[in-house]
Amino acid sequence: MPQKVLVIGGAGAFGRRLVHGLLATTDLDAVVGGRDLARAQAAADEAWQGNYPGRSTAVAINTGTATASQLRATGASIVVDAAGPFQCQGYRLAEQSIEAGLHYIDLADSREFVSGFHSLDERARQAGVTALTGASSTPALSNAVLDCLTAGWLAVDDVEITISPGNRAPRGLAVIKSILSYSGKPVRVWDNGAWRHRPGWGLPVRKEIRGLGRRWLSLCETPDLDVVPQRFGVRRSVTFKAGLELPLMHLGLFVATIPVRLGLLRSLEPFADAFRRVADLLDGWGTDRGAMVVAVSGVGSDGARATATWTLLAEAGDGPYIPTLPALAAVRALAFGNLNRPGASVCAGVLNLDAIEREFIPHRITTHVEFRSPAA
Repeated sequence: MPQKVLVIGGAGAFGRRLVHGLLATTDLDAVVGGRDLARAQAAADEAWQGNYPGRSTAVAINTGTATASQLRATGASIVVDAAGPFQCQGYRLAEQSIEAGLHYIDLADSREFVSGFHSLDERARQAGVTALTGASSTPALSNAVLDCLTAGWLAVDDVEITISPGNRAPRGLAVIKSILSYSGKPVRVWDNGAWRHRPGWGLPVRKEIRGLGRRWLSLCETPDLDVVPQRFGVRRSVTFKAGLELPLMHLGLFVATIPVRLGLLRSLEPFADAFRRVADLLDGWGTDRGAMVVAVSGVGSDGARATATWTLLAEAGDGPYIPTLPALAAVRALAFGNLNRPGASVCAGVLNLDAIEREFIPHRITTHVEFRSPAA
């Protein structure tokens, strides 16, 4: 009997794509989990559209109330949390998955959630299961890229990570809440060799991105702001910026952060529905082309100054698959016995770049790598 993977949030923007990837590229069956059973069932039916009959089912389940017995009853061997937003979420689902003896993976992009995940390590080791957090664009993919680019380097000085989705990409409410949760608030960054605070969605800059042209970018709070300085011993700076393709939306959000920066509002998160409605009004503008860039500089294996840049370009609306592909690679590795590391950890240094990039194959996703020596 094929193994089953429970995808909680499987009816959401990212969860649907992960379920599709499971059915289309593996022999694994999918269980779509969600608070609304009718919505989960509709997503399960849509996932196979007659191509994978009997391979997707649905179950009503809530991340905040799920129990180990409920999770076991789904028949799954792996639980994936694609629900979010993780900024206001505890570890209940991971804890119950571990208690049930099931492997656990999430797509968490919350810095606080990811940084505290190690507290589950001993429990997961005793249960003999693997629990991974951050199996998404950040920190799993970004760190896999950096591991590849800096292999053999003597030192890493500066890292800049950039994500710029196309405006026509689907925007789930959880993603909008995630961005608004830190917009205008102080974000702790490694800058010029020291920890400093900079405003979330601040420091706007317009940069040239290979294959896309010039786009606006601003500071984001992500797990990489902690993970990258620690893993790579970065001597000078680490920044993570993202942008909205339409200048009106990008700069409009920047202006909206001013009341938070001045202390007049605690957060923009309560206005997530309003922001989503505005974004939906502009949905037909812009493009469906997005990119991710990882740029690093330091000292190469020969002792000379070196820089490297990895650029991912997603065409024809395939960008929203990218956050799900590290999780898909992790599920594949666990299900087929290629990943055996009991315990709870951040998904950084767990998957190599080749394993994640193999998941790009069905999609219109290309990458380009450029190494340079400033002295050359």
